[in-house]
Amino acid sequence: MTDLAERLPPYARSMGMRIDGMLDGAPLLAMSRTDRATGRPGYLHGGAIAGLLEIAAIMALHAELGDEDARVRIKPVNISVEYLRGGLTVETFARGEVIRAGRRIANVRAEAWQSDRTKPLASCWMNFLIQPKS
Repeated sequence: MTDLAERLPPYARSMGMRIDGMLDGAPLLAMSRTDRATGRPGYLHGGAIAGLLEIAAIMALHAELGDEDARVRIKPVNISVEYLRGGLTVETFARGEVIRAGRRIANVRAEAWQSDRTKPLASCWMNFLIQPKS
């Protein structure tokens, strides 16, 4: 997990994101309450939620690739975010799940929630291109 934590991009760290352990075999991301993520008073900005989902999907794919991760480059192709409810300005969690990781394409789903995992505030689908490093 330490290796994955080192792979968090500067954006994630600046937004207060961290890997808070593993959940069902994938990294659990947590985003602390921060003014940078605030939208309208008392609620998270939709872009901050989408960013958390994107990072959760990326980290899940890195974890799924294991040793192969060092030999390939992943490139996001697209993301589709579904907002389900307003996120309050409290600690928020997200976890990605790799649905399929082939030789060239990966499909990942991520969900974000706050106090109750059974009540997600947003989810997303991401597709990645997997290419060998040159």
